Amino acid sequence: MDIRRDFYLEKLIKRKNNGLIKVITGIRRCGKSYLLNNLFYHHLLDSGVPADHIIRFAFDSAEDLYLIGENLIQIEKEKRGVDPEKFMVYIRSKVIEEGMYYLLLDEIQMLDCFEAVLNGYLRKENMDVFVTGSNAKFLSKDIATEFAGRGDEVHMYPLSFAEFMTVYQGDKYMGLSEYMLYGGIPLVVLRDGAKDKAAVLENLFNEIYIRDITKRNRVKNIGELEDLLNILASAIGSLTNPEKLRNTFKTVKKSRITANTIRKYLTYFEDSFLIESAQRFDIKGKAYIETPKKYYFSDLGLRNARINFRQFEQTHSMENVIYNELRMRGYNVDVGVIPVAEKDSEGKVIRKQLEVDFVCNQGSARYYIQSAYSLPDEAKRAQEIRPFRKIDDSFKKIVVTKDIVQPHYDEYGILTINIYDFLLAPDCLEK
Repeated sequence: MDIRRDFYLEKLIKRKNNGLIKVITGIRRCGKSYLLNNLFYHHLLDSGVPADHIIRFAFDSAEDLYLIGENLIQIEKEKRGVDPEKFMVYIRSKVIEEGMYYLLLDEIQMLDCFEAVLNGYLRKENMDVFVTGSNAKFLSKDIATEFAGRGDEVHMYPLSFAEFMTVYQGDKYMGLSEYMLYGGIPLVVLRDGAKDKAAVLENLFNEIYIRDITKRNRVKNIGELEDLLNILASAIGSLTNPEKLRNTFKTVKKSRITANTIRKYLTYFEDSFLIESAQRFDIKGKAYIETPKKYYFSDLGLRNARINFRQFEQTHSMENVIYNELRMRGYNVDVGVIPVAEKDSEGKVIRKQLEVDFVCNQGSARYYIQSAYSLPDEAKRAQEIRPFRKIDDSFKKIVVTKDIVQPHYDEYGILTINIYDFLLAPDCLEK
């Protein structure tokens, strides 16, 4: 069964022939290769591009490497990248006519000196280059530096809920429950049965993500790294920092792991796109607060598999889903902080911080969003909107709830919408 990824396909189509290297990044198995080598490839063919003017090459494919005289097993044994000279000879043998050639290159980080190779192709007017990669350390950060402003990143996430529902056989209510449990990795979504889905997720974690992170970063104490991942999985959406995590290790694991080592491990997780961090932002002071941060998993299925599906809190899971949806739509997402000073019953001034779950920015647009699993009464609603009423600016304020409610504004101009409308209607925030 094919899963359409029109959101990302349109991004690639709009970037054709723009003189930049199109770099598709994202967690392994989120669908990058399928987007590039299937959906975009067929778009090119349908647009009239001759098949021999589309050069597809996957650097993790034994068959493709054989074409250039490389051996995947030998590369693994020698712990090296693919020889760039052999690859460039192959490309020269393919580019033999006039007209535009499209290079669709998969897992480019496995090619030695890939930055220099790609920059070389940029100088050729008859080549349009599209690449995928699964590692921010070698790709996203290099787009700005090595490509000197000539890299154009398209970051890809696992299936959004809207994409998930195009292949899910059921209503949106049951669909969201399954989505929050097993996530949106296409390989998992297309499997039948809970047992099979869980097995695939666990295998992906052990055989791909953990192995990839430890191998790439030469991690010696794999047990500590996995323990940290388990702690993060058990506390998604909770404020934390390396020092606090170190104390958890000391108390629970009797471990002497240092805060610096934890900081490195967190970077490894973010570089592999397993997790993302949201910084705190002082809304009144208009300044960032460096620590603590919140961490969210790029896929809830992976998070749940990490803790053997034992800990499923709907509140935190819904918050993670909302965060991922906002990031997929292109928003920069922070955690809002509002310092307030209030008097208690005895007239004593008490200083505290109210929290806005998400401060979302995109260009000049900003939205404040609260994730409220349920609003059973006015007291709960008053609690959720209290931070909004302390914000002086006129940017839109929104409460997203799992309650089945029609979108409506209250007397303070605060919009309440249900999670289904939010996830299935990309333009809902603008209405």
